[in-house]
Amino acid sequence: MIRTLRLKDYLKALKDAELLISAQISAEEGDAEVKQLTFDSQEAGEACLFVCKGAHFKSKYLQDARQKGAVCYVSEVSYEAEVPGMAQLLVSDIRKAMALLGNLFYDEPWRRLHTIGVTGTKGKSTTVYYIRQILDCWLAQEGKKESAVLSGIDVYDGVVCEESHLTTPEAIPLQRHFANAAESGMEYLEMEVSSQALKYDRTAGVTFEVGAFLNIGEDHISPIEHPDFDDYFDSKLRLLDQCRIACVNGDSSHFEEIYDRARDSAAEKVISFGQKPGMDLYGHHLRKTELGIAFRADWQGRTLDIELTMPGLFNIENALAAMAICLALGVSEEAIKEGLYGARVPGRMEPFYGKESGTLVLVDYAHNRMSFEKLFSSSREEYPEHRIVAIYGCPGKKALARRWELAEVAAKYAAKVYVTEEDHGEEDLTEICVQIASNVLKYGGTPEIIEDRELAIKEALAEAASLAAGIQYSGPQAGQPCKPAKTLVLLTGKGRETRQKRGTKYIDCASDVELVEQYLK
Repeated sequence: MIRTLRLKDYLKALKDAELLISAQISAEEGDAEVKQLTFDSQEAGEACLFVCKGAHFKSKYLQDARQKGAVCYVSEVSYEAEVPGMAQLLVSDIRKAMALLGNLFYDEPWRRLHTIGVTGTKGKSTTVYYIRQILDCWLAQEGKKESAVLSGIDVYDGVVCEESHLTTPEAIPLQRHFANAAESGMEYLEMEVSSQALKYDRTAGVTFEVGAFLNIGEDHISPIEHPDFDDYFDSKLRLLDQCRIACVNGDSSHFEEIYDRARDSAAEKVISFGQKPGMDLYGHHLRKTELGIAFRADWQGRTLDIELTMPGLFNIENALAAMAICLALGVSEEAIKEGLYGARVPGRMEPFYGKESGTLVLVDYAHNRMSFEKLFSSSREEYPEHRIVAIYGCPGKKALARRWELAEVAAKYAAKVYVTEEDHGEEDLTEICVQIASNVLKYGGTPEIIEDRELAIKEALAEAASLAAGIQYSGPQAGQPCKPAKTLVLLTGKGRETRQKRGTKYIDCASDVELVEQYLK
């Protein structure tokens, strides 16, 4: 529900929050009703309050917004010279201002939802989708609407259904998603909460009914993200200050510090989960089954028998997190079992099998050291007879440490590493690939750079088919007989995404899943 507020109401809110530096608004302008709030000039319309934000912001965007009907702008700097006479609200922190304005404009829509937030270095997407599957099973049993989801994979809020560009939306669209879900009659919303979202106040002002801290490892350390691990860790810990119930993974590094932070927060209850005795939710007796993985979980004197049909031993951790959250919400044990049994995550540990070649391909979003180590080590354990091949890249101008961290892991497990494109953005693709390949070589691996991602996938699968037939594919012995070998291809980073970031734009492309299905035949 959008509140009917006037410009002077937003001015007062910014002033009360001590964010307002100065205001240039006449009494008449102050009485004007605000009908729209956005930072996207393409969306701007009549009676719009326009927010000037971002490293790439240009005064032209504000000029365009004014022509479309924007009546005032919020900014950290004045654009009086570019838009003379336009009403302005100058603030000390544009990100905190966006969170406040979004909450005000949409009338705190998260209060009308059971909102669940999940943070961690790895496993956020899988955990969120496990929660979604469980909740949707339960809600269907109760005759209620399905849940909404905001993830790094996609967004569904009852109105919007699309791929994601950000793990967690910016503050204003975030509140819009909450409002869409509430207005659509949804009661539950599960979402990923990134360290960037927490650091830059995208979720400021929101109280999550349940928040979960999965794990912590070094990632996103770069001059434009987190300057060091302490900043990254502290950013993630902020989620615990925003939840009514906090769930903490007992198997995470820094568990004691995380748990103590949760207990010292405003959370009414703290639940621990993990594979160590003494956890509130204790997972044990793991075993492989014909369809996947089974385990037992102890909770408040009861034992639940759980089976996952999604591959990956490391998914036990994600399943326990989802269980802890849903048990805290009062979800039935029947729905938890049914949901986890049928749970699937688009582009996450999706297996594809070539009947003729025997090649197995796992498409996954793994993109940092923790997720790589778990994926590769688990694959080696589950498929010991397969030769492993890796296909991956690294994004431009972010998480720079991945270029050697992922190379070290890939070189350790993979017989060959295809280095390719993965959202290079404004950085030169060739330079990124060369950096990765040189690090793979440094750690004893065998790299090959194929910048075209489709060609890299096609080449890897062709080589796998050749080796399965007992024919050497490349090198001096190409075409000569060799010992037949089965191949496991780990294709990571993009999953079912259908866009690559090139420059400042997202360009349409075939997804990894589509390409595997095409070339595996």
